[in-house]
Amino acid sequence: MDILRIALQVTMVITSGLMVLTILMHKGKGGGLSDMFGGGLTSSAGSSGVAERNLNRITIGIAVVWVLSISLLGLIQKFDV
Repeated sequence: MDILRIALQVTMVITSGLMVLTILMHKGKGGGLSDMFGGGLTSSAGSSGVAERNLNRITIGIAVVWVLSISLLGLIQKFDV
């Protein structure tokens, strides 16, 4: 169980970092934190629709792996004898 726990913890750390990066890569929809860093100024030079959809899919996939790793870690901790 220790190897599985360590693997899940490593997975959680990696996916946490990837989630931060992918969320920050999204095009700003206005008025938020992305506008503070100049996202509002480059609205016409943003990513295309296909790239944004692919980024959404990647972000959702990483989020699913992140939630699964946290859930499995919780179950391991709950049933650890």
